[in-house]
Amino acid sequence: MSNDAEIKLYRTLAETGDAAAQNRLGLIYQNGEGVQQDEAEAIKWFRKAAEQGHADAQNNLGRYQNVEGVPQDEAEAIKWYLKSAEKGHADAQNNLGLMYRNGKRVPQDNAEAIKWFRKAAEQDHADAQNNLGVIYQDGLGVPQDHAEAIKWFRKAADQGHAGAQYNLGLMYQNGKGVKQDYTMAVKCYLKAAERGHAGAQYNLGLIYQNGEGGVPLDYAKTNKWFLKAAEQGHAYAQYRLGLIYSSGLQDYAEAARWFLKAAEQGLADAQFNFGLILEEGRGVRPDPDSAAVWYGEAAAQGHEEAQLRLYKMQNK
Repeated sequence: MSNDAEIKLYRTLAETGDAAAQNRLGLIYQNGEGVQQDEAEAIKWFRKAAEQGHADAQNNLGRYQNVEGVPQDEAEAIKWYLKSAEKGHADAQNNLGLMYRNGKRVPQDNAEAIKWFRKAAEQDHADAQNNLGVIYQDGLGVPQDHAEAIKWFRKAADQGHAGAQYNLGLMYQNGKGVKQDYTMAVKCYLKAAERGHAGAQYNLGLIYQNGEGGVPLDYAKTNKWFLKAAEQGHAYAQYRLGLIYSSGLQDYAEAARWFLKAAEQGLADAQFNFGLILEEGRGVRPDPDSAAVWYGEAAAQGHEEAQLRLYKMQNK
């Protein structure tokens, strides 16, 4: 069936009051499937289905109250998530848990967050399992319990949840709730890193760079994982790449590029190092005025070397 024919069929069914068709039509307009993306039209059809008690549509309508570009109405979001969650919709239960955990325009309530995360987690909702793991890891509204955290991280990780794989890697690396085991940490991080998790990619880079926990040094892997994380905007990975290019490879133009990216995210060490490159003209045209600006940014964060450099520049 062509897209046009499919849309025509769903519209015909939706206009007769078919809730499933109304929800599907909402998704078509939300995602721009064969039609121009139209948020207002998507909301219209989600609402028609939601008002008939369609749990998916209720969840979709709740989610729209938190979408950029759509007027925010947290009370409306809670209303629709709750209707959907009470029907056992796992995604809505998780979304409701997030709202209570974050206290986003609703009173922050860890007990309510835990209640809804658990309901979704017990339905094998991987995001909720990871969220419940974080609750126990950090002791948010419950006694801190690393063993319980690992239990939920593992359930989500086994479903391929990159965040849970990363969190499980942290537990193994730090020996929280399990015996410290860098080999297991690397296995967990690799799974998450291969799914594009920037934090896992960065941690792998550090482990291979330092040879931590008996893991062999491997600078090729260090560079590979730092680069992958840096390309996703991970400021510390960008800074580490800058150091590699400045201190090891002595490619100051490339070092300057990565230091600048991290500096623009507010990383004081990167701001200082970028200032140093500008002041000394390594790989770039010397620019002491710009160097002073970056030293000032780092100095304002308490960076002592930047404060000293700035003082010397101002008192020549």
